[in-house]
Amino acid sequence: MNLEKYFSEKTGIGVIATSNNKGVVDTAIYSRPHVVAKNEVAFVMRDRLTHENLQENFHANYLFLENRQGFIGIRLFMTKINESNDHALIDSMTRRNLSPEEDKARGEKFLVRFKVNKVLSLIGGEEIAIN
Repeated sequence: MNLEKYFSEKTGIGVIATSNNKGVVDTAIYSRPHVVAKNEVAFVMRDRLTHENLQENFHANYLFLENRQGFIGIRLFMTKINESNDHALIDSMTRRNLSPEEDKARGEKFLVRFKVNKVLSLIGGEEIAIN
């Protein structure tokens, strides 16, 4: 599977699952990731619970449910590589169209990069090779 092609062609709903160092799990709706390399994705995120959990536990899972009939999609098993608060870089990757005032009122943003360790189909345990 080519992740860049997949996420440029598919629409749907994405959910990130993270947990803190005590194993308390959180889930949050997130847009499609930015594919930055063959097995690397990035998300723009605010300093909320998902981001907070990733400071303690670098592992996360992203579930993407395609916007079509049935339960079709993929699950990405990921490990955080690093994060940046470079405003120019984040602005270039932000997809929402908020006014500068609205954006600032919602809080600081970070670009969080992940290595994709494994891709599984949404239903079942079929592993999908990344190419």
